[in-house]
Amino acid sequence: MSDTLTRLAEVLEQRKHAAPDSSYVASLHHMGLNKILEKLGEESVETIIAAKDAALSQDYSDVIYETADLWFHSLVMLSALGQHPQAVLDELERRFGLSGHDEKAARAPSV
Repeated sequence: MSDTLTRLAEVLEQRKHAAPDSSYVASLHHMGLNKILEKLGEESVETIIAAKDAALSQDYSDVIYETADLWFHSLVMLSALGQHPQAVLDELERRFGLSGHDEKAARAPSV
């Protein structure tokens, strides 16, 4: 699974500095982080709606499609911030065997 993420991260990194008219990813990077975050928000809402619809219809094709879009735009965001998806995988690995309640309690309180 991480092979796909690694390959995708490499492509995203290559397109980060490409001409905006050369690819969708290049155009997003050219428009800046705020546009990338806007797209990420849109994809989040579309994924939520697709999940609600799937729960009723038992047809999961749209929720899979929208989740792929959400993950993709999350990877574009990470790329814009200079982060590799491996950092997220490492964090998920760190949480294995750790209760969600314990993990939340261990976080520093927000100010």
